Amino acid sequence: MAGSRLPRQLFLQGVAAVFLFAFASLYTQIPGLYGADGILPARRTLRPQGKGRWQQLWEVPTLLWEAPLLGLDTAQGLELLSLLGSLLALGALLRPRLCHPVTYLLLWAAYLSACQVGQVFLYFQWDSLLLETGFLAVLVAPLRQTPQGGLPGASPHEGLPFWLVRWLLFRLMFASGVVKLTSRCPAWWGLTALTYHYETQCLPTPASWFAHHLPVWLHRLSVVATFLIEVAVPPLFFAPARRLRLAAFYCQVLLQALIIITGNYNFFNLLTLVLTTALLDDKHLAAESGNSHRKKTPTFWPKALLTLLLELAVGGLLAYGTVHYFGLDVDWEQHAVHSRTTFTFHQFSQWLKMVTLPTMWLGAASLTWELLTALWRWTQVQGWLQKIWAAVQLSIFGTATVALFTISLVPYSYMEPSTHGRLWTGAHRLFGTVEHLQLASSYGLFRRMTGLGGRPEVVLEGSYDGHHWTEIEFMYKPGNVSRPPPVVVPHQPRLDWQMWFAALGPHTHSPWFTSLVLCLLQGKEPVIRLIQNDVARYPFHKQPPTFVRAQRYKYWFSQPGEQGGPRNSSRPCL
Repeated sequence: MAGSRLPRQLFLQGVAAVFLFAFASLYTQIPGLYGADGILPARRTLRPQGKGRWQQLWEVPTLLWEAPLLGLDTAQGLELLSLLGSLLALGALLRPRLCHPVTYLLLWAAYLSACQVGQVFLYFQWDSLLLETGFLAVLVAPLRQTPQGGLPGASPHEGLPFWLVRWLLFRLMFASGVVKLTSRCPAWWGLTALTYHYETQCLPTPASWFAHHLPVWLHRLSVVATFLIEVAVPPLFFAPARRLRLAAFYCQVLLQALIIITGNYNFFNLLTLVLTTALLDDKHLAAESGNSHRKKTPTFWPKALLTLLLELAVGGLLAYGTVHYFGLDVDWEQHAVHSRTTFTFHQFSQWLKMVTLPTMWLGAASLTWELLTALWRWTQVQGWLQKIWAAVQLSIFGTATVALFTISLVPYSYMEPSTHGRLWTGAHRLFGTVEHLQLASSYGLFRRMTGLGGRPEVVLEGSYDGHHWTEIEFMYKPGNVSRPPPVVVPHQPRLDWQMWFAALGPHTHSPWFTSLVLCLLQGKEPVIRLIQNDVARYPFHKQPPTFVRAQRYKYWFSQPGEQGGPRNSSRPCL
């Protein structure tokens, strides 16, 4: 069995990079979001309730309780945490010797502290995903390093916490595929979601315009491929055949790369790519880097034959299932592939009810194999002292791995209510005890497709007299119809993202919006800098407007051949 030393090192440095992006992006926005003159001042979120210090810290786990001891308010403490988190993550990225459990524990604690006061601007799924991944990195990171700064040789327990990364990737991808169908969204069921997605997503990229204008049949086929990669492929993460796991890895990489090219989803897709390292092994990475000098060991031909038969069977099953359930039909005359959904919502619900529990047992069986492998490795340890120390480590990490797996079953089962209700009550109690630490979360991205009748967009305008209005243009979100979409990754402009959500419903669904308008009327510079870094480009930088109004427009991409190239075109939404 190939080892996982190189994938673990790649994973740890990847997590450090994502933490760096997340902290650095947040740091630049704290004054406008959480400062005394910000939209949602952080000082209002932490109010002592007269409880003991440790009880208070357990109920609201944030290091910012201690900010007053340093003479800082909550927002200043948040800035300090973000700055220190950025520096620590940069150190772990550049110096592998800093990839230590303590490093990742501090990064996780700092980001959890930020999320406790971040309110609606830190309520995104990728924030929860980063917290869960960051805690797993605490367990994956080695207690000691080699003199060169790499990971030490194989320890009996090394594969256990890293297996949890694979399980997290499975939960993320499988749930993301399932919720698209359980939502009953007509765009997903009709395979037309991607004919709207590129245009209506939060922050399109220049490539989104080109993707949007691809043939409709290719959009529909891309939806089929999405379901294949998110629903059918993830069980292969636990396949006994190595080539099947590698095929699953490249499928996930392809999907995430295409999303990065066509959408500004901050660090989310980069973090998902980091999770895919759990599907790799030393042999593959050494071969890719050209450092494989070991002799090839002869393969036992019956095993090779069985593996080949398994691979052919899985490939054939996936091909048949895709053609059958999505009615694929090649039109040679029009050079197109037509597709349609051939199953009903009831049939899918019955299938989901049938497979949810078995996928949990699949995870349990895979984890049991990892535990048995770790136990076998422990028997090979030489020397009594080393054997005792290895047994202690195996006991601690084995217990932690089983506990985290058990906890994760609760949010994973949310997608199928009947299975959730039948889950072991002990798992529910254990999850309830640590839920506020966000050690495990439920996932399910792009549940419903929005903007089917045009992309809704809130445009702010200011005026001095109530008659002549000037648009307040944001740096990133669509506004000026003559401006092409920007590339923002890995930064997340959190106000721009919330403006997108605000456009999807009435203003009462976005209470923070009133505070934003008030800050603009008062000319609060930290908030203005969220809209325009260069204050001189803000139309009311000399004097705040007397009036501010919000109008909702519908946006569409310009058509090919129109003057100006990739850009937005719009009309008012009545």
